[in-house]
Amino acid sequence: MIAPGRTYLTDEMVAKIEALAPRYPNRRALTLPALHIVNAELRHVPLGAVVEIAAILGLAPAEVQDTLTFYQFFHQEKPHGKVRAFVCRSVSCALRGGDHLLEHLCKTNGVEPYGTTANGELTIEPAECLGACDFAPCILANDDLLKNMTPETAEAELNKPRARAT
Repeated sequence: MIAPGRTYLTDEMVAKIEALAPRYPNRRALTLPALHIVNAELRHVPLGAVVEIAAILGLAPAEVQDTLTFYQFFHQEKPHGKVRAFVCRSVSCALRGGDHLLEHLCKTNGVEPYGTTANGELTIEPAECLGACDFAPCILANDDLLKNMTPETAEAELNKPRARAT
């Protein structure tokens, strides 16, 4: 439930943020975890949510916005897809077809890199490194690491997190 005076953050989101407070030395240190909590629920962090996070943490909205814009992970203008597929393009993955894999997935799904399908199911984004060089090329689809991908296997494997996300 969204509390009076808030438009974006639910009571549950605020409770999750507050529950983390004892683990951090000060309220400012909660900024990144708070952004992740809001992003997980809304699939983006709109400017209004930034203002609400700042109010909860006792910070200026610009301080929260600075953290948000430092990281490429957060979308602000519109939600990312229910499944967010990061296609690794590190050296190991590129040498084993990662760039071709990214191109294929974008073409097949009718989007450009960083784009979301019209039905809101899938966002495809390049990633600099997923830390799984032994399994190149790989994709991180929500929490699933998809290993040793080819264009054909990637389509089939991406259907699994898509099915769970609906």
